[in-house]
Amino acid sequence: MSYVIHIFYGIVIGYLGLISPGMLNMTILRIRINTGKYESLKFAGGASVIVLLQAGIALFFADFFVRNPRVIEILKVAAIFVFIALSVFFFFLSRKKFDSVSNSNHQNYFRNGVVMSLVNMLAIPFYLGISIYLASVNKIIIEQPFIVLFVTGVAIGSFLLFYTYIVFAEIIIKKVSFIATNINIILSVLFFGLGILTLIRIWQ
Repeated sequence: MSYVIHIFYGIVIGYLGLISPGMLNMTILRIRINTGKYESLKFAGGASVIVLLQAGIALFFADFFVRNPRVIEILKVAAIFVFIALSVFFFFLSRKKFDSVSNSNHQNYFRNGVVMSLVNMLAIPFYLGISIYLASVNKIIIEQPFIVLFVTGVAIGSFLLFYTYIVFAEIIIKKVSFIATNINIILSVLFFGLGILTLIRIWQ
């Protein structure tokens, strides 16, 4: 039963951790709108693979991160530059005319999902903090085989969240039409805001 509990907690954390309009699910929504369900699923698969690795690093090296908080600060500083760069990228992309049909069907969306998920510098600190908290209240055990089960659950939960965005993309388009035509500028503002927020947190 404890095995199932670790998978369950992993799924819940993986789902709720990405439920807000962040860079990954908003990008998946853009791909779903512009290209279609199949390509957005490939992106979700690539992103979920990296979530699996990020959660694994957080748990396998939890003691290292706790003893070396400077590593977390370095990741946050790097995230600022990444977020600003992505903000500029999506701002210029937003100036292009919106087309509901992708003009390029040859992109490797699985690879794009991997790359986009890799630049999510705050993922490891997030999973690290959550796992330490759950362990402190005796909800999970940070040792094998429970680590593998929890991390697998996180990856499953993240994919389920991405799939939720994909399935309800049409509803989002109908209810909030400006998302369909201005998704890139929304991403630009989102990344810029994340960069500023990360900078403020570092200064505090």
